[in-house]
Amino acid sequence: MRIMGLDYGTKTVGVALSDPLLMTAQPYETILRENPKQLRKTVQRIEAIIAAEEVSEIVLGFPKNMNNTEGERAEDTKAFQEMLERRTMLPVHLMDERLTTVEADRILEETGVAHSARKEHIDKMAAAIILQTYLDGRNRMS
Repeated sequence: MRIMGLDYGTKTVGVALSDPLLMTAQPYETILRENPKQLRKTVQRIEAIIAAEEVSEIVLGFPKNMNNTEGERAEDTKAFQEMLERRTMLPVHLMDERLTTVEADRILEETGVAHSARKEHIDKMAAAIILQTYLDGRNRMS
């Protein structure tokens, strides 16, 4: 079984997956959202990945404000969490995602990815950071 990490945004959803031993997170893909108000195709793609990769739980990036308050994006993310739980019947954990996009951009820059190509990779890299943070915390507890 694997754990899926998601970086949920209005235009894209970054996807990452753990290895089968639940030790490391790898970027998987970026799902493009054609219409920010519709999630049908996005959820269908997530469900397809869950089935193909034998995902047992999901970690969803939670966009808190820098002062630790929750804004409109946080409310949208909670609604998405509830929908995913209903549709997939899997547990969906929220994980603070503050500064993950900044960190993802830094990693891509350090690994030599051209600035023009980073947009293609940044969301799935942010999802991998969210998932790796979750895995590290989980593994410290066991």
